[in-house]
Amino acid sequence: MLRGPALRWVRSSRRFQCQSILQLHREHIKTTRNIRTLHDDVSNTPKPTELEPESGKGASESIDAKLETFKKFFDRIPKATKLGAFAEGQDVIIHGFVGKRKDLSSKMSFCDLDLKQYQISRPIQIVSSWNEEGSSQYHAHQYLKDIPAYSPVVAVGTLQKSQRKSQPGTTPNDQGAPNDQGWDLKLRSITCLNPFPKDIIVSKDAVWPSKSRHLQLRFDPLLRERLYFRHFLHATLSGSLRAAKFIEIETPILFKSTPEGAREFLVPTRRPGYAYALTQSPQQYKQILMAGGIHKYFQFAKCFRDEDHRADRQPEFTQLDMEIAFATGNEMMVVLFNLVITLTRTIRDNFLLKDVNGVRHPVRISPQEVANGAKGANRRKHKTILEGAKPIDEVADHFVFAPILKMTYEEAMSSFGSDKPDLRIHIPHVSPIYRMNEGDLSRDFVQMITGLENPIVDCCNFRLGVPPKDAGEFIRRFMDALPSTTIKLSPESTPAVIVYDSSKPLNGLSSLGHEAAQKLEEAQSPTWGKYEDGDIIIMQARKNEPFYGGSTDLGRLRTAIHEAAVKEGLIPKDPTFRFLFVHSFPLFTPNGSDDPGQGGASGFSSTHHPFTAPLSASDFDHLKTDPLKAKADHYDLVLNGVEVGGGSRRIHVAEVQEYIMRDVLRMTDDGVAEFAHLFEALRAGCPPHAGFAFGFDRLASVLLDVPSVRDVMAFPKSNRGEDLLVGSPSKVTPGQQKMYHIFAAEDS
Repeated sequence: MLRGPALRWVRSSRRFQCQSILQLHREHIKTTRNIRTLHDDVSNTPKPTELEPESGKGASESIDAKLETFKKFFDRIPKATKLGAFAEGQDVIIHGFVGKRKDLSSKMSFCDLDLKQYQISRPIQIVSSWNEEGSSQYHAHQYLKDIPAYSPVVAVGTLQKSQRKSQPGTTPNDQGAPNDQGWDLKLRSITCLNPFPKDIIVSKDAVWPSKSRHLQLRFDPLLRERLYFRHFLHATLSGSLRAAKFIEIETPILFKSTPEGAREFLVPTRRPGYAYALTQSPQQYKQILMAGGIHKYFQFAKCFRDEDHRADRQPEFTQLDMEIAFATGNEMMVVLFNLVITLTRTIRDNFLLKDVNGVRHPVRISPQEVANGAKGANRRKHKTILEGAKPIDEVADHFVFAPILKMTYEEAMSSFGSDKPDLRIHIPHVSPIYRMNEGDLSRDFVQMITGLENPIVDCCNFRLGVPPKDAGEFIRRFMDALPSTTIKLSPESTPAVIVYDSSKPLNGLSSLGHEAAQKLEEAQSPTWGKYEDGDIIIMQARKNEPFYGGSTDLGRLRTAIHEAAVKEGLIPKDPTFRFLFVHSFPLFTPNGSDDPGQGGASGFSSTHHPFTAPLSASDFDHLKTDPLKAKADHYDLVLNGVEVGGGSRRIHVAEVQEYIMRDVLRMTDDGVAEFAHLFEALRAGCPPHAGFAFGFDRLASVLLDVPSVRDVMAFPKSNRGEDLLVGSPSKVTPGQQKMYHIFAAEDS
């Protein structure tokens, strides 16, 4: 018997049937006068006359009548039974999406009920059968057969332990998906809330376009799991910050245009000549909060930058922003270290890495298993929520996080050729980059690979464990394909590629000359040892000047060759997640052709933003004598070769901030004046402070091992910055042009 809310709701809604409310046709009602629905009291069989259609209903009913019917039904949708109340023999009300039906006979059918409101992927199986014609089970069975697959429904019935057997290797979309310890629902009545249309064809291998993002969300369980993982990260990080006494404060999105270093989006107003700018980040607002006496601040902030679109960039993105008063850069890094440790431990305790249709994917451990303390290696024995997932192997089916390391910018660029090194690229397969000593290579050889005067020649080695012939074929394929890739190399130099082969003269190093070949073997990386047959040696020349920017030619080559070798199975993929702090960046960087910078006349710009403080007292002295020698108290957090966040100690004295903008960067008076609000805040006794911001989308994408941040966003933009689902951006109408003074009349 139904009891409590279920029974009260059933008694109050007797007139409504299982078909869509907007499709109540007279012919259908005539055939269903004796049908029992979940709105009927299951304890008493109603008489046929009790379901007479209301006056004015039928195939020709007006839209007003349909809307009135919809309104009555909308107000009477019952609450679903909570998952925690599920028990064998329990009468329940369940909301969900019906799957494809299987008919074993005219009297028995099965179909899955997908329970997305419970945030679980394992479906309940509906079991519909009848023995007596005219019974409530008979009418529910007939209704079930009329409901299109994938329609949202309300189902009422009795829970039974599942009778289905596990079928290893099935996926969540398979009808025979394993359902150990799951439930069957002995159906009593069912109501369709909105029928799934016939013109949308759903198949196992269906690929939905971006303009059908709602269908991607609906039918891709991996996408939904990624969004849950993102939610989990959000909850874990915000909970940890609150526990550390940070307070969450929202800052405005509509800001003003200021020359911070990135292109902005402008929002026109009805005031001629005036526009807002969408915030690049909450940087200035959070510094003003520090001046306002807020000690620890954080927020998940929406940020906007008009940048070139790449896989790891979107015009709008989410940033986990934080700031601490009375803190140095080192103190901020300690806070971040503890935050990352908490995050990684929580991920390990709640997720496993599984192979789902060939994809390495994190899946949740069931809440019951987490509550029962399923931790460590024993978790491999426990079931996960995403059915069809198989362990990758006995070692790599759980998250492995290496110790967090620290490295200066100079060390990163020297040894890895990148300011965001991927620490998974390491010995014994790939050496660090090492510098050839002057005189180790002949002048003729250096002139063969570069036209630079007095260059620096860097070198790195690859060991693929294959014979010289196979190593040569691999690197030849890679170099032949290089012009068609996205890797950009400096035109002043050409990489030299040599395969070590003891069967050839001078061990395959003859292109260097006898003396240089001997010196190369002596000058190799001290961590590499002696060369072996099949070793690939890459040399690249660069300008003899300090490091600036994010990478060198050899650094980009080193990463790309390793990626290609992993893809071909020559180097095993390292499943470890390796965090790294890179610090002590240059305070300023020479202007590039595509960098708007701060618009100053100095020829250089702030490496990160103009609010970054110098690293030490000596770096303050360099501001007057040689600003390009000054180092910044800035630090980036890198994960597997991707920068997932960055921060710095800020300049908290107004006069110093204005001096750097006006006298060092040589910004215009108008540009400096745009920061008058910040100067006033700093002047009012602002304490020293430091902060950090996670690129939240990027962090989630790296932890999920997906190629793009679009894979962890519910509604991402395309490579052209377009939302194909809703059709944005849209053209401005002539009326809007006039109202917001966007274009001159002749331009429009």
